[in-house]
Amino acid sequence: MAERRQTSVEMNEDRRLGLVQELTTRAVEQIYPSREALETELMSGRQLRVYMGIDPTSPDMHVGHQSQLLKLRRLQTLGHHVTLLIGDFTAMIGDPTDKSATRVKLTRDQVLENADGYRDQASKIIDFDDPDNPAELRYNSDWLGEMDFGDVLELASEYTVQQMLERDMFRRRIAEQKPVGLHEFLYPLMQGWDSVQLDTDIEIGGSDQIFNMLVGTSLVKRHLGRQKFVIAGNLLVDPSGKKIGKTEGNMITMNDDPLDMFHKVMLWGDEITPHALELSSSLPMSRIHEIEEQMKSGELSGLDAKRFLARTIVSELHDAESAQTAEENYKKLTSENNDEHIKEIASTSEVLIGQDIVSVLVAANLAGSNSQARRLIEGGAVRINGEKIGSDWRVTVDNDSHLLQVGKKKLENHRKLVVTANDVTQSEL
Repeated sequence: MAERRQTSVEMNEDRRLGLVQELTTRAVEQIYPSREALETELMSGRQLRVYMGIDPTSPDMHVGHQSQLLKLRRLQTLGHHVTLLIGDFTAMIGDPTDKSATRVKLTRDQVLENADGYRDQASKIIDFDDPDNPAELRYNSDWLGEMDFGDVLELASEYTVQQMLERDMFRRRIAEQKPVGLHEFLYPLMQGWDSVQLDTDIEIGGSDQIFNMLVGTSLVKRHLGRQKFVIAGNLLVDPSGKKIGKTEGNMITMNDDPLDMFHKVMLWGDEITPHALELSSSLPMSRIHEIEEQMKSGELSGLDAKRFLARTIVSELHDAESAQTAEENYKKLTSENNDEHIKEIASTSEVLIGQDIVSVLVAANLAGSNSQARRLIEGGAVRINGEKIGSDWRVTVDNDSHLLQVGKKKLENHRKLVVTANDVTQSEL
C-alpha cells in the first residue's frame, strides 16, 4: 500500500472547498459511504488515488463517459492522482450490468483494436502530460491476466452466490428463465480486484456500476484495511429516461466530427439541455440554472437552448472555432431557403438499382459520410417526391424519376436531385 503524500497543488481553502463541493454535488447520484465523509477526506490535503474504469467494447468513448472524465479532471485539478483504467481483460468477459442477456464475448484482438484510441479521446478532458501530476493509463490484464486457476478460486471464495443474487439484474434474468453465466458472477469480483491492485481511495463510475464498485469497496477494506469511496454519477438520459450510450445506439462519440456531433445533439429532445449541460460540460452550475429558468419562463426557446448545448459540447470536445463552423454548416442543412448544400453533379452512367438512400446521398455529395447521411434521414431532412423517407428506401427498377430533397426547402426556384433507375442528374424546378 503506497504512502499518501500531501498534494502539491497550492490553492486557498475557499477555492478548494468550492471544487470539492462541485465534485460531490454535480451530476452525482450517490456517494458511498457518504458525501460528508468524502468531503472531509478531500479537504485533508492528502493526495488520493482515484480511478475510472472502462471496458473497450467499441472503438469510441462517448459523451456518457465525459461526465465521469470531468470528475477525474476536477480531482486532478485538486492535486490527486487519477488513473484511466482500460478493462482490456474484463472486456473479453463482458459486464452484465443492465443486460437482459449474456454479452457476446470479444476476442483479445478486437479489444485491443477498440482500446487503441482511448488515451487520445480521454486526453480531451484529462491531462496525461501534466509535468507535476500526470494522469495515468493502466490495463487490468496486467494483473487479471496473470492469475492462475487457484488465484481465481481464492478470489471467488470471498463472495457468496447469495450476495451476487442481491443484484436486481441477476434476479430478473433468473425469474425470466434467462441464463446467467458463472463468468458473469465473476465479473464484479474482477472489477473489485482492480480497486485493490490500483491501491484505490476513490472509484468513479456511472450509477449503473454501483454494485460492481461496492464489491471493490469490500475487497479494499478486506485486503488493504481502509475505506474506499465510490462516486456514482448520474447517467446521461433522454427526456423519456432512456440512457444515451453505445448499447442503446443513440450515442455521440468523442471521435465524432464537429458537424455530426452538433447534428446529433440537435436530434435530442429540448428538455435534455440543463441535464446534459450539468453532466457533459464545464459550464458553471449557476449559468446552467439560469438557462433552465429562462427555458421555463419562455425567455429562451427550447431550440435556442439546444443550439447552445450543441455549441458547448462541440467546443469542449473540439474547440470554439469548430463549434462555430459546425453550427453554420448545420444551419445550411436545415435552412428553409438555403440551397448551398445541394451540389451540382454530372450525370453518370452508374447503375443505381438496389442502392439504398444512404449510398445515394454520399454518391451525390449530399452527405459527407454514411453516418452524416443517416443523421439527415433520422432528422427528417431527406424527402423523396416531397415525402420523408427512412433509411430502408432503395432505388427500384420502375424507370421513374424521383425527386430527392435534402433539407426543409420551398418548392419554387431551387435545384433538386433527380434519381432514376440508371443515373443521377440535376434538374431545375
